[in-house]
Amino acid sequence: MAWHGSWINGMQAAAQMHVGAMQLNVELGRLDDNLEQHLAYIAQGREAGLDLLVFPELSLTGYRLGASVATAVMLRDDMRLLRLAAAAGSMQVVVGFIEEASPGEYFNALAILQHGELQAVHRKINLPNYGGLEEGKYFCSGTQLTQIQAFDYWDAAYLICADLWNPALVHTAMLNRPTVLAVPVNSATDAVSSEFSNETNWVTNITFYSMMYGTPIIMANRYGPEGDAFFWGGSRIMGARGQTLAQAEDGECLITAMLERAAIARARFELPTHRDANTPLVQKLLGGSTS
Repeated sequence: MAWHGSWINGMQAAAQMHVGAMQLNVELGRLDDNLEQHLAYIAQGREAGLDLLVFPELSLTGYRLGASVATAVMLRDDMRLLRLAAAAGSMQVVVGFIEEASPGEYFNALAILQHGELQAVHRKINLPNYGGLEEGKYFCSGTQLTQIQAFDYWDAAYLICADLWNPALVHTAMLNRPTVLAVPVNSATDAVSSEFSNETNWVTNITFYSMMYGTPIIMANRYGPEGDAFFWGGSRIMGARGQTLAQAEDGECLITAMLERAAIARARFELPTHRDANTPLVQKLLGGSTS
C-alpha cells in the first residue's frame, strides 16, 4: 500500500493504518478446525496489506460452551496461538480464545498476536448475566484495560463485546488516548430480549463512542447459527466522527478501511472530549456517589 509519514518528537510515524474486521462463523468447540479457518483468513488479510485484523469474540472456540468450557481452554503459550502469531507476521491479529489462568479458572480473552509472538492478552471485564447471557457462571472477570502499539505510533485499545455496555469502562479506556479501539463481538439476535434490538443498538453504541472520543472503532461480529442462536453479523469500521467507513453484508466476509491520523486529530481538536474530561472532578464526584 502507499505509505507516507508525519513527524512526532523527531520520529517518523505512519499517517495511515489499514485495518480490517473478519466476519465469520466458527464451529462450537472445534478448535483445530477453527484454527485452520483463521490461518486462511490471516493469509487473506496479509495479502490485502492490512496492518491490523480483528476477529470476533471467542473466534477460536465458539460462544455457547456452557459447562463444557474446560474442553476448549488454552494457556498463553499454546502452540495454536503461536502458529497464528507466526502467520500474522508484521500484521497485528486479534483473536478470541478461552484462557486458562489456573485449573478451573477461565477467562473470555483476546490474544493479540504480532511478529511471531503473543504480544498481550485482554480479559473481558464486563461479563453479562441477563437475558440469555450467562457468562458470569463460567468465566472470571478481567480487572485491567489493555492498550499496546499496533502499528507505527498507532496505539490500539481492546474491549470485548459487553465491555462497551459499561460506559465507565469505555471512558476510562479512551482517556488513555488510543488511536483506535478494537471490539470483537459475539452478538446474537434477541440475546438480551425480543424488545432489545442488538442490530440497531450496537450501531448506536459504536457510532456514539467513535464520535464522542474521536476514535475509530473496528467491530467484528460473527455471522451464522450456533444451536438455537443466530449471530447477525453487521461488522463495521467507524471513523473518528462516528461515520461508517466499512460495513459487512450478510455472510462471512472481510471488510477493510484506511484510517488517517490527520482525520483523528481534526475530530479530537474540534470536539475535545479527552482534553475536557476533567478527570479529577469526576473522581471526586464518584467518591461521593452510591453504587
